[in-house]
Amino acid sequence: MTSTADGVGSMGSLGAEQHLAVHDHVVNDHGAWATAMNNLGIVPMGLSGQQLVSDSICIQGFDPGLGLLAPINPMMPGISLVPPPPPGPPDLPVIKEIIHCKSCTLFPQNPNLPPPSTRERPPGCKTVFVGGLPENASEEIIRELFDQCGEVIAIRKSKKNFCHIRFSEEFMVDKALYLSGYRMRIGSSTDKKDSGRIHVDFAQARDDLYEWECKQRLLAREERHRRKIHEDFLRPPSPPPVMHFSEHEAGQLAEKLKDDHQFSEATAVLFTWIDRGEVNRRSANHFYSMIQSANSHVRRLMSEKAQHEEEMELAKEKFKNALLAILNQFEQITAVFTAACRQKAWDHFSKAQRKNIDIWRKQCEELRNAHSEEIMGIRREEEMEMSDEDLDESPCKKIRTEDNGVCGQSGASLREENDSLRWQLEAYRNEVELLRKEQGKACRPDDPENSLDTHTHLLQQSMHNMQQQLLTLQEQLRSKEVELEQARDQHRYLEGEVLALRDKMLINGDVLEGTNKESPAKVVNGCTTSQYHSRDRRSEAAMRGPVTSEREALLLGIISTFLHVHPFGANIDYLWSYIQRLDTKVSATELESLMGRLPCVFRQELSGVGATLEKRWKFCGFQSLGAV
Repeated sequence: MTSTADGVGSMGSLGAEQHLAVHDHVVNDHGAWATAMNNLGIVPMGLSGQQLVSDSICIQGFDPGLGLLAPINPMMPGISLVPPPPPGPPDLPVIKEIIHCKSCTLFPQNPNLPPPSTRERPPGCKTVFVGGLPENASEEIIRELFDQCGEVIAIRKSKKNFCHIRFSEEFMVDKALYLSGYRMRIGSSTDKKDSGRIHVDFAQARDDLYEWECKQRLLAREERHRRKIHEDFLRPPSPPPVMHFSEHEAGQLAEKLKDDHQFSEATAVLFTWIDRGEVNRRSANHFYSMIQSANSHVRRLMSEKAQHEEEMELAKEKFKNALLAILNQFEQITAVFTAACRQKAWDHFSKAQRKNIDIWRKQCEELRNAHSEEIMGIRREEEMEMSDEDLDESPCKKIRTEDNGVCGQSGASLREENDSLRWQLEAYRNEVELLRKEQGKACRPDDPENSLDTHTHLLQQSMHNMQQQLLTLQEQLRSKEVELEQARDQHRYLEGEVLALRDKMLINGDVLEGTNKESPAKVVNGCTTSQYHSRDRRSEAAMRGPVTSEREALLLGIISTFLHVHPFGANIDYLWSYIQRLDTKVSATELESLMGRLPCVFRQELSGVGATLEKRWKFCGFQSLGAV
């Protein structure tokens, strides 16, 4: 409000030509001046012919040329109509001057009173509300008073001593707000109808809001236009349009197709012409020659591919040799650390030196191991590229055949025979290639060509037979693996049955031992034998064990954990659906047989009635451990 007051406080001196006479009138008639101020209850501050209050205090920081500024939106952040006033004493109130017009006089309010309150400024506000007007104030008097703030477009006066004034620009509203709190007196009359304390505040008007929205839309359109121009400037240029087909253009395109540098651009044009449907009986020969020219680049591309592959092989070999050299240096550094860690040299180092040497040795060994793994990975990739069969063979089948102990000899023999046949096939291929190379060279004239062709044909036929034999052996190997899996599953099932029967026998033996304790004679004669038999059975069961592989032990751990968090048990389908997420090859029958082999760990119970009757498996390992 201070800046607003500063902006409008100069209405007594808005222009040198307009308002100098007003100030002269202020200081000339001292008697009328004192009478008017006494009637209003204001003590005169000075009557010595000088100005009552200096301009530097009344209108702090006012710029006389403010009325010549362009329209400014006061809602824009960081924009103030006038520069801020210089910092003054905090206790000094803002003192306003008395304003004289032709028909009325405005007296300021007491400087010690708080400034008049205002509402929140509406966007684009150009209209003010003026209340507290004298009853005899006419529209001409109001216009005369507020014309000093700026161009007045319209005045809507009410019969209840208030009006609405609309200015041409928004900054004029700030000047009009400066008059809020002044006491207005018409002429020199002291009648109550000729005086009143005016209150100026912001007013909402649909016309102001509409003009402000139009201005905002205009600014938004300009911003979109600038953004579109910027985006069009940054957008890459569109490709040039493809020319239409003609014999002249076809001849030029045929020359471009023969050039390696313009080949890509020319093929794009050729594709566009064919796609447009330019091919007809008249132009078919032209298109055929252009397609033939495009096809002639196939040999060039194949030669470039072979050259790039050769460069890649050389780069691979160079990279491999560099890695081997680095690995050799790592080995030498590791040997140095190993020699330094021996007793005869280690004792001479201090504790800090030993610690540093140990840290360096561990870091060097880690880097060497990582480097060695990288080289081994490169070698494995080369071996996989050399052998086509290793890609076809499943790694799961390899693990199963290695773990197999029952039919391992037959699988190993088939694998050895398969490898020997593969090497023989490679030898035949090499021999055929050598014969072809010798045939391409200048042969001796006395060698018959028919014998060479016959020998080549025989070698090809034998190679074909070897391939057939190799395929047959592979089929036999796959069938043997399937039979091996079936035999292994049957063996597991029978082993579970045997272990379940053995556990039942052990439980029955324990029951018989409890009954035999009732008769002392039987204890002396038969207890020792039964104890020995039970110990033998338990030791045998412990040696054999219900778990035959690491996979079954892993399944038992997962099942135990799952059933432990389900104290009320779970059916076999629920358990199988959970474990199948971890191992897709497991079956519900396998899980049931595995749990049936361990009655002391897993117990099967029936729950439910009628249609809801189901079998649930529970984990009872903790109870059985205390009972054993």
